Amino acid sequence: MTKLTDTQARILNAASRRAGNLAMPLPKGLHGAVAQKVVGMLVERGFIKEVEANSKKHEPLWRETGDGRGTTLVATSAGLAAIGVDPVVVQAIAKLRNGPREVAVGKVEDKPAKPRTGTKQTQLIALLEAPTGASLDEIVAATGWQAHTVRGAISGTLKKKLGLAVISEKIEGRGRIYRIG
Repeated sequence: MTKLTDTQARILNAASRRAGNLAMPLPKGLHGAVAQKVVGMLVERGFIKEVEANSKKHEPLWRETGDGRGTTLVATSAGLAAIGVDPVVVQAIAKLRNGPREVAVGKVEDKPAKPRTGTKQTQLIALLEAPTGASLDEIVAATGWQAHTVRGAISGTLKKKLGLAVISEKIEGRGRIYRIG
């Protein structure tokens, strides 16, 4: 993982949880020359980029361009990878958050880099995205985790941290089934 300052990591972490991976608004207390320096370093490294702000969605502005419009900051795939966010997870969240983000008329934001495969979190999301979902026993067998770890990952990581809508239902003969709705 790339070495980031605490402030840079906070900006990217916040962006990973927002719709469209918006890096704005910046953390409280970060403004002026310090904000410009931190953002400048992130832009140089390719971790965030400036895009035209969507005024219809009231996106926060990074700077005004002078023609009544402005720009905002968006975390890139490289920026999300720098904080260890799995691209598969970002894609799953993006699907649930109104599809791809419009950057300019007729253009759609670049797709994230090829997803990292083989991680347990990726396996868990793939199992839950299946139309039939997955039972606790099936998830335990696939990941090698203990049952309490699976339940913790579903409620903590998937639901709270990533904001995925995980549905739990009881099915005759199969038991409790989890799936992403």
